[in-house]
Amino acid sequence: MHMSDGLVNGPTAGAFGLIAVLGLVLAGVRARSDLDDRTAPMAGLVTAFVFAVQMINFPILPGASGHLLGGALVAILVGPWVGSLCIAIVLCVQALLFADGGLTALGTNIVNMALVGVFVGYAVAVALRPLARRSRAGLVATAFVAAFVNTVVASLAFVLEYAIGGAGGASLGTVFTLMIGLHVLIGIGEGVITAATVGAVASVRPDLVHLLRGTAPPLQLRRAGDTGVTESRATEGNPS
Repeated sequence: MHMSDGLVNGPTAGAFGLIAVLGLVLAGVRARSDLDDRTAPMAGLVTAFVFAVQMINFPILPGASGHLLGGALVAILVGPWVGSLCIAIVLCVQALLFADGGLTALGTNIVNMALVGVFVGYAVAVALRPLARRSRAGLVATAFVAAFVNTVVASLAFVLEYAIGGAGGASLGTVFTLMIGLHVLIGIGEGVITAATVGAVASVRPDLVHLLRGTAPPLQLRRAGDTGVTESRATEGNPS
Protein backbone atom coordinates (compact mmCIF):
# COMPACT_ATOMS: atom_id res chain seq x y z
CA MET A 1 0.00 0.00 0.00
CA HIS A 2 3.02 2.28 -0.12
CA MET A 3 2.53 5.42 -2.19
CA SER A 4 5.49 6.71 -4.13
CA ASP A 5 6.41 10.32 -4.87
CA GLY A 6 4.10 11.96 -7.39
CA LEU A 7 1.13 9.64 -6.95
CA VAL A 8 -0.78 12.50 -5.31
CA ASN A 9 -0.19 16.20 -5.88
CA GLY A 10 1.78 18.48 -3.58
CA PRO A 11 -1.10 20.09 -1.66
CA THR A 12 -2.64 16.70 -0.92
CA ALA A 13 0.69 15.25 0.21
CA GLY A 14 1.29 18.29 2.41
CA ALA A 15 -2.16 18.18 3.99
CA PHE A 16 -1.90 14.50 4.88
CA GLY A 17 1.67 15.04 6.05
CA LEU A 18 0.35 17.55 8.58
CA ILE A 19 -2.35 15.11 9.68
CA ALA A 20 0.32 12.44 10.13
CA VAL A 21 2.49 14.73 12.27
CA LEU A 22 -0.42 15.74 14.50
CA GLY A 23 -1.53 12.13 14.87
CA LEU A 24 1.93 10.92 15.81
CA VAL A 25 2.46 13.73 18.32
CA LEU A 26 -0.78 12.75 20.04
CA ALA A 27 0.23 9.08 19.89
CA GLY A 28 3.59 9.91 21.44
CA VAL A 29 1.92 11.65 24.36
CA ARG A 30 -0.68 8.94 24.95
CA ALA A 31 1.78 6.05 24.47
CA ARG A 32 3.66 6.93 27.66
CA SER A 33 0.96 5.40 29.83
CA ASP A 34 1.10 2.12 27.88
CA LEU A 35 4.86 1.58 27.95
CA ASP A 36 6.57 -0.19 30.83
CA ASP A 37 9.29 -2.79 31.30
CA ARG A 38 7.00 -5.51 29.86
CA THR A 39 5.40 -3.72 26.93
CA ALA A 40 8.50 -1.91 25.64
CA PRO A 41 10.25 -5.15 24.55
CA MET A 42 7.00 -6.34 22.96
CA ALA A 43 6.78 -3.08 21.01
CA GLY A 44 10.28 -3.65 19.68
CA LEU A 45 9.46 -7.21 18.66
CA VAL A 46 6.27 -6.34 16.81
CA THR A 47 8.00 -3.45 15.05
CA ALA A 48 10.69 -5.81 13.77
CA PHE A 49 8.09 -8.37 12.76
CA VAL A 50 6.00 -5.84 10.82
CA PHE A 51 9.12 -4.48 9.15
CA ALA A 52 10.01 -7.95 7.94
CA VAL A 53 6.58 -8.83 6.56
CA GLN A 54 6.13 -5.45 4.88
CA MET A 55 9.33 -5.93 2.91
CA ILE A 56 7.51 -8.65 0.97
CA ASN A 57 5.43 -6.63 -1.49
CA PHE A 58 4.28 -6.57 -5.07
CA PRO A 59 3.21 -3.79 -7.47
CA ILE A 60 -0.48 -2.93 -7.81
CA LEU A 61 -0.33 0.34 -9.74
CA PRO A 62 2.52 2.46 -11.07
CA GLY A 63 3.75 4.02 -7.84
CA ALA A 64 1.82 1.79 -5.42
CA SER A 65 2.49 -1.63 -3.91
CA GLY A 66 0.57 -4.21 -1.93
CA HIS A 67 1.73 -6.00 1.22
CA LEU A 68 0.67 -6.97 4.71
CA LEU A 69 0.04 -3.97 6.98
CA GLY A 70 0.27 -5.17 10.60
CA GLY A 71 -2.06 -2.50 12.00
CA ALA A 72 -4.42 -4.79 13.89
CA LEU A 73 -1.54 -6.95 15.10
CA VAL A 74 0.30 -4.09 16.80
CA ALA A 75 -2.93 -2.57 18.13
CA ILE A 76 -4.03 -5.82 19.77
CA LEU A 77 -0.62 -6.58 21.26
CA VAL A 78 0.66 -3.15 22.36
CA GLY A 79 -2.32 -0.82 21.99
CA PRO A 80 -3.23 1.73 19.31
CA TRP A 81 -1.02 4.57 20.54
CA VAL A 82 2.17 2.55 20.80
CA GLY A 83 1.14 0.55 17.73
CA SER A 84 0.79 3.62 15.54
CA LEU A 85 4.32 4.69 16.52
CA CYS A 86 5.63 1.21 15.70
CA ILE A 87 4.15 1.29 12.20
CA ALA A 88 5.32 4.88 11.64
CA ILE A 89 8.89 3.88 12.55
CA VAL A 90 8.72 1.02 10.06
CA LEU A 91 7.48 3.34 7.31
CA CYS A 92 10.15 5.96 7.99
CA VAL A 93 12.96 3.40 7.90
CA GLN A 94 11.61 1.87 4.70
CA ALA A 95 11.33 5.26 2.99
CA LEU A 96 14.73 6.55 4.12
CA LEU A 97 16.86 3.42 3.75
CA PHE A 98 15.08 1.24 1.21
CA ALA A 99 13.22 3.76 -0.98
CA ASP A 100 10.02 1.84 -0.22
CA GLY A 101 7.45 4.63 -0.42
CA GLY A 102 8.28 8.19 -1.37
CA LEU A 103 9.46 10.85 1.07
CA THR A 104 6.83 13.35 -0.09
CA ALA A 105 4.22 10.59 0.27
CA LEU A 106 5.40 9.56 3.74
CA GLY A 107 2.54 11.47 5.35
CA THR A 108 -0.10 9.69 3.30
CA ASN A 109 1.49 6.32 4.02
CA ILE A 110 1.57 7.04 7.75
CA VAL A 111 -2.06 8.16 7.73
CA ASN A 112 -3.17 5.05 5.85
CA MET A 113 -1.20 2.41 7.72
CA ALA A 114 -0.08 3.86 11.07
CA LEU A 115 -3.23 5.83 11.88
CA VAL A 116 -6.24 4.56 9.93
CA GLY A 117 -5.08 0.94 9.81
CA VAL A 118 -4.07 0.73 13.47
CA PHE A 119 -7.05 2.52 14.97
CA VAL A 120 -9.63 0.82 12.77
CA GLY A 121 -8.14 -2.55 13.66
CA TYR A 122 -8.23 -1.67 17.35
CA ALA A 123 -11.80 -0.39 17.17
CA VAL A 124 -12.95 -3.65 15.61
CA ALA A 125 -11.03 -5.65 18.21
CA VAL A 126 -12.57 -3.67 21.07
CA ALA A 127 -16.04 -4.14 19.59
CA LEU A 128 -15.42 -7.89 19.51
CA ARG A 129 -13.71 -8.06 22.91
CA PRO A 130 -16.67 -9.90 24.52
CA LEU A 131 -16.03 -12.68 21.99
CA ALA A 132 -12.28 -12.54 22.62
CA ARG A 133 -12.85 -12.96 26.36
CA ARG A 134 -14.75 -16.23 25.97
CA SER A 135 -11.95 -18.48 24.76
CA ARG A 136 -8.73 -18.67 22.82
CA ALA A 137 -10.76 -19.43 19.68
CA GLY A 138 -12.74 -16.23 20.26
CA LEU A 139 -9.54 -14.22 20.60
CA VAL A 140 -8.14 -15.73 17.41
CA ALA A 141 -11.37 -14.97 15.53
CA THR A 142 -11.33 -11.41 16.83
CA ALA A 143 -7.76 -10.92 15.62
CA PHE A 144 -8.64 -12.29 12.17
CA VAL A 145 -11.65 -10.02 11.69
CA ALA A 146 -9.82 -6.94 13.00
CA ALA A 147 -6.88 -7.54 10.64
CA PHE A 148 -9.12 -8.12 7.64
CA VAL A 149 -11.19 -4.97 8.25
CA ASN A 150 -8.14 -2.83 8.99
CA THR A 151 -6.56 -3.85 5.67
CA VAL A 152 -9.63 -3.06 3.58
CA VAL A 153 -10.37 0.26 5.31
CA ALA A 154 -6.74 1.38 4.99
CA SER A 155 -6.94 0.69 1.26
CA LEU A 156 -10.10 2.82 1.15
CA ALA A 157 -8.11 5.66 2.73
CA PHE A 158 -5.59 5.26 -0.09
CA VAL A 159 -8.40 5.57 -2.65
CA LEU A 160 -9.78 8.65 -0.86
CA GLU A 161 -6.40 10.38 -1.01
CA TYR A 162 -6.12 9.55 -4.69
CA ALA A 163 -9.62 10.90 -5.26
CA ILE A 164 -8.66 14.18 -3.57
CA GLY A 165 -5.37 14.78 -5.37
CA GLY A 166 -4.42 11.86 -7.57
CA ALA A 167 -1.63 12.62 -10.05
CA GLY A 168 -0.64 9.13 -11.13
CA GLY A 169 -2.54 9.03 -14.41
CA ALA A 170 -4.77 6.06 -13.56
CA SER A 171 -8.51 6.61 -13.36
CA LEU A 172 -10.20 6.62 -9.95
CA GLY A 173 -12.27 3.59 -10.96
CA THR A 174 -9.15 1.61 -11.81
CA VAL A 175 -7.48 2.58 -8.55
CA PHE A 176 -10.58 1.64 -6.54
CA THR A 177 -11.02 -1.73 -8.24
CA LEU A 178 -7.38 -2.78 -7.95
CA MET A 179 -6.74 -1.48 -4.45
CA ILE A 180 -9.91 -2.80 -2.84
CA GLY A 181 -10.01 -6.06 -4.75
CA LEU A 182 -6.42 -7.01 -4.04
CA HIS A 183 -6.53 -5.84 -0.43
CA VAL A 184 -9.53 -8.04 0.25
CA LEU A 185 -7.25 -10.95 -0.65
CA ILE A 186 -4.34 -9.46 1.30
CA GLY A 187 -6.69 -8.98 4.25
CA ILE A 188 -7.38 -12.71 4.37
CA GLY A 189 -3.67 -13.47 4.56
CA GLU A 190 -3.13 -10.73 7.10
CA GLY A 191 -5.99 -12.08 9.18
CA VAL A 192 -4.46 -15.55 9.27
CA ILE A 193 -1.02 -14.23 10.28
CA THR A 194 -2.45 -11.86 12.89
CA ALA A 195 -4.68 -14.54 14.39
CA ALA A 196 -1.81 -17.04 14.60
CA THR A 197 0.56 -14.51 16.17
CA VAL A 198 -1.91 -13.16 18.72
CA GLY A 199 -3.04 -16.67 19.61
CA ALA A 200 0.55 -17.79 20.16
CA VAL A 201 1.35 -14.83 22.42
CA ALA A 202 -1.87 -15.22 24.40
CA SER A 203 -1.18 -18.91 24.98
CA VAL A 204 2.09 -18.10 26.73
CA ARG A 205 1.71 -14.57 28.10
CA PRO A 206 -1.86 -13.25 27.95
CA ASP A 207 -0.78 -10.40 30.24
CA LEU A 208 1.22 -9.01 27.30
CA VAL A 209 -1.83 -8.73 25.04
CA HIS A 210 -3.07 -5.17 25.34
CA LEU A 211 -6.59 -6.03 24.21
CA LEU A 212 -7.00 -8.33 27.22
CA ARG A 213 -6.13 -5.70 29.79
CA GLY A 214 -8.77 -4.50 32.14
CA THR A 215 -11.26 -7.26 31.44
CA ALA A 216 -13.73 -7.87 34.21
CA PRO A 217 -13.79 -10.65 35.14
CA PRO A 218 -10.20 -11.38 34.10
CA LEU A 219 -10.00 -13.33 30.87
CA GLN A 220 -9.68 -17.08 31.14
CA LEU A 221 -8.40 -18.86 28.06
CA ARG A 222 -9.21 -22.56 27.75
CA ARG A 223 -8.21 -25.03 25.10
CA ALA A 224 -10.86 -27.20 23.50
CA GLY A 225 -11.45 -30.26 25.66
CA ASP A 226 -10.43 -28.63 28.94
CA THR A 227 -12.85 -29.32 31.79
CA GLY A 228 -12.71 -26.13 33.74
CA VAL A 229 -8.94 -25.97 34.19
CA THR A 230 -7.73 -22.45 33.52
CA GLU A 231 -4.92 -22.30 31.00
CA SER A 232 -3.96 -18.68 31.55
CA ARG A 233 -5.30 -15.42 32.83
CA ALA A 234 -4.74 -11.87 31.66
CA THR A 235 -3.70 -9.43 34.32
CA GLU A 236 -5.82 -6.37 34.71
CA GLY A 237 -4.51 -3.04 33.57
CA ASN A 238 -5.33 0.15 31.77
CA PRO A 239 -7.88 -0.59 29.00
CA SER A 240 -7.01 2.54 27.07
